[in-house]
Amino acid sequence: MAAYPLVIDLAGRVCVVVGGGPVAERKVQGLLAAGAVVTVVSPRLCAGLAALAASGDIQHLRRRYQRGDLAGATLAFVATGDRRLSAAVAREGRRIRVWVNAADDPAHCDFILPSVLRRGPLLVAVATGGASPALARAVREEIERLLPADYAELAETVGRVRRELRARGLRPDAATWSRALAGEIRRVSAASAAPGTNGGPADARARLLQSLGAT
Repeated sequence: MAAYPLVIDLAGRVCVVVGGGPVAERKVQGLLAAGAVVTVVSPRLCAGLAALAASGDIQHLRRRYQRGDLAGATLAFVATGDRRLSAAVAREGRRIRVWVNAADDPAHCDFILPSVLRRGPLLVAVATGGASPALARAVREEIERLLPADYAELAETVGRVRRELRARGLRPDAATWSRALAGEIRRVSAASAAPGTNGGPADARARLLQSLGAT
């Protein structure tokens, strides 16, 4: 697959998951984390999905998929292992212009799911165009070792500084940002090796503003 990478805002948008097992549960958990409104279509649910249905976090249609289930959806996911079912959902999706992802069935996918690493607002996604999800996962795990949890705090601080500068009518160029962030990234790496050496968000904000010429 010649893939074009996207990050999609799903907050408040309807997404349909066909399937009720552990793979479907992982899809659902990711969608809920993104703020999506999730409907699961399956005769049976695993314990995790059953708990989500009982709490009202997802809508559950207790039956097999049928034509029309994708109406009003933004995205659809199939996680059943049934290729004939994947094909049927893909046909409906293409007919009504709903993108479909079928687990382990690239022929019936309009998009693929990368292996994702999150550090607060920082998101790193690794994909192989569907060739090898295992390789994507292994590369993501390698990157995970290089990006300690402190990157979440750094990402949030950088976001606040950027908004502050815009409010003041200041827009440093890309080269200035690169120099400023290079210093902060080195500090985060040092703090990971020796906890307590980074100084916290307030110090990071002050250093960034100074490096960006905005003190």
